[in-house]
Amino acid sequence: MRLILIKIFFICFFCLSLQGCETLGGLFSDDSEHANNADDEYGGWNSEKFRAEAKKAVDSGNYDKAIKLYEALESRFPFGDTAAQTQLDIAYAYYKNNDAESALAAADRFIKINPRNPHVDYAYYLKGLVNYNRDIGFIDRFLPTDTSQRDPGSASNAYNNFEDLLKRFPGSQYTADAKLRMVALKNNLAMHEVHVARYYLKRQAYIAAANRASGVVDNYQKTPAVPFALQVMQEAYTQLGMNELADDAKRVYDLNFPEGPPVPEQKNSTLSHRFWDLIGLEK
Repeated sequence: MRLILIKIFFICFFCLSLQGCETLGGLFSDDSEHANNADDEYGGWNSEKFRAEAKKAVDSGNYDKAIKLYEALESRFPFGDTAAQTQLDIAYAYYKNNDAESALAAADRFIKINPRNPHVDYAYYLKGLVNYNRDIGFIDRFLPTDTSQRDPGSASNAYNNFEDLLKRFPGSQYTADAKLRMVALKNNLAMHEVHVARYYLKRQAYIAAANRASGVVDNYQKTPAVPFALQVMQEAYTQLGMNELADDAKRVYDLNFPEGPPVPEQKNSTLSHRFWDLIGLEK
């Protein structure tokens, strides 16, 4: 009886082992089939074919396909004269596909691997572009919005990226555009500080309001935000009973802006801006 039970146990164990092998065999055959399908899809493609098809995908706006092709190109041809260019192309495709994190990671990877590449300045420039456009969504492309009321994190990162480009590659072909973007970013960051200072005014946190506005005058000179910051300083110091400082702020304002702010606030420039501010979607 005991021997019979042992035989039954071994028979059951053997059957289960066979079933497991069939399952594993199916899994491995599926993997092999997928691999073969991938090989068949790009079978016989050389690097020029990959690059040409990827460019077609980029030109047609099919960035998902472009990324797939560039990554396949890099994995199959990791060395050679165009290997570094492929890494840049991947970063650009990620940027156009609105995948900011992957684009930044790809650009950083290129900089780390190719620090002396003649096109490394573009990688720094691309990082700035990614952060510059990071908070521009679908609505922003069709309705005028005041981006200075938003979190300035990406704007600050973009400014630092462009500043890094100018320091490292002052003669780069991208510096002219970077400088223009830095002006816009600096104006945006300065106006954001004014919005914060006004928020403190509404909450009757007058010391915080005065300090924030004073920071605009000190750190963002020659930006359109300065006259608005001086107005906040005047009101905050008046509320604090610091009349001498309030008079100083008013005197500086009257001396430099006798006809008012030279550049109106964006939200007051058009009817659509006023409507956008009214419904408060950016608060």
